[in-house]
Formats: sequence, C-alpha cells, structure tokens
Amino acid sequence: MQPSYPVLLVEDNPVSRKMLEKILQKEGFDVTAVENGRIALEAFSRTFFPIVLTDWLMPEMEGPDLCRALREQKPEGYVYIVLLTAKDTKADIISGLEAGADDYLTKPANRDELVARLKNGLRILELEKSLKEANEEIKLLSITDPLTGAHNRGYLNERLPQEIKRSSRYRHSLSLILCDLDHFKDINDQYGHLAGDRVLKEFAQSIAGSVRNQIDWTARYGGEEFLIVLPETNFEGALLLAERLCQSIAQHPFSYDNTAIAVTASFGVTGFSPDGSGNGISPEILLQQADTCLYQAKNQGRNQAVGHPI
Repeated sequence: MQPSYPVLLVEDNPVSRKMLEKILQKEGFDVTAVENGRIALEAFSRTFFPIVLTDWLMPEMEGPDLCRALREQKPEGYVYIVLLTAKDTKADIISGLEAGADDYLTKPANRDELVARLKNGLRILELEKSLKEANEEIKLLSITDPLTGAHNRGYLNERLPQEIKRSSRYRHSLSLILCDLDHFKDINDQYGHLAGDRVLKEFAQSIAGSVRNQIDWTARYGGEEFLIVLPETNFEGALLLAERLCQSIAQHPFSYDNTAIAVTASFGVTGFSPDGSGNGISPEILLQQADTCLYQAKNQGRNQAVGHPI
C-alpha cells in the first residue's frame, strides 16, 4: 500500500472505527477517522482525501448523502469512495452506487477483502493521476513554442487580454517590451539555419532569465520577435529593463560550432497605469504602440530601446 494516499474513515461505531483504523494504518495509509458524515464533509473541505471509506447508517448525515455531497465538490483529484454497510440487497447496492460510491463492502468487513478493494482503488487513482499528468503535458505543449520554449502566439492571444483586465480592475501598471533580433536574416544566411535556431533559443533563455519568475512571462511574437509582458511594472521600470536587456544581449557570447556570432536586438516599450475607468486599453492598442516604438528603434540604428507609454 502507498502512504501517499490519505484515507478519510467515517464510522459512527467507535469499536468498528478503531478496528478499521488499525487495519488501514498497518497497510501504510495515513488515516483520519471521524464519527459521522457532517464531520467528514467539514474535514474534506479542509483537506483533500483521495480515498473515503464510509459507513452507510450514521447520525446527522448518512453514507449515501455524504457520497452525493462529495461528488458535488470540485476537489483537486478523483475521490475513490467505498461504502460499508449491512445492507446487501441488489436494490441497496444500486442505491449506494447511484449515490456516487465506487465500491461496496458488506459489514462486518473482511480484512483481506477490504485490502483488495482498496488496492483496486489505488490502481484507479494511479491511472487518474497518470491521465492528469498526460493532459497537463499536452496543455503545456499546446501553449509552448517548440523551438525556444517561450509561450506561443495562441497563449499570448488568450493571456494578454486577461492581464489587461486584471490591471484595470486592481489599478496595477502593466508594461510590454517587444524585442526583435537585428539582422537575423544575415545570421541565417552567413552561419546557417541551425545556427539561427541556436541564437533564437539562447536569446529566449536570456530573456526568461532576466524577468520575474511566476509573474512576468514571454511569448514568441513572430519569427525573431519576442514579447515580454510585465504585470505590476510601470513604464519607467520596463524601459530600464529593456535597456539592460539590450546591453546584455550585445555582450552575450553567442556561438555555433565554435564560431562566435555577434548578436544585437532592438526593443520597443510601452505600458499603462489604469485610473479605474478601464482606459479603453486593448491588446491591439498596446501591441501597436510597442511595435511603433520598436520600428523607431530600428530606424534609429538598432541595438537600442525606445519607449512611449499609453
């Protein structure tokens, strides 16, 4: 058995509760034992229990009612529920399963049968865990640029409007930095596309390492263009960051196949500080302003940051 799966044991009879608790603990489970469904529901609201072993007939809230209440919750994972009861007619079994129980065990519970039923539950929980991890990996891949590891355009289109709404609601500043590698076509032409890919990867990694983890985020905006989104950062702070990034990129030792590659980048910066009215700010307005500033930086000779707030 695996102690990583805590069990919520619900049994109103103190003797039976203690006996079942000892059996489960001996099998390696971390057991929380309570005497009725109401207390069990309160405990579940504070702590997630992937396994619930509950009696049917109890004061205040019976087992089937507890099953229904747990199924109405939105816990972090699947809950495997086993009903324990002396009721053993076909109608009782159907009633218990329809209430949300996964399995059914007649009292008094046989130790070996109880352990076998819980092992079956563990297999289901492990399968659910694997499926959840696979879905999370698929979701991550769906929002990630495969070459650079930055977020992709789809993620940008979904997330940026949310950031703008959040900034407007809480009256927090929001800034953008649009950056573009200078003369990137020349790098591909002179050193080859594999070298160009290496430069893009290192460029994205350098940016990601220069922003706040779990707060700021980056997305690949185009071929060699990247967008840095800076929640709770005012325009002045974003411009300073862009200037530091500009210097660090120019000094970074890019290379491929033992050949040094000179790389610089240009940066367009914008941002806004909401006044609570919403300011009429949209993703299109912010991106257009950042793009205009980037275009100006390119026209002024590249390898620089130019900014203007909304």
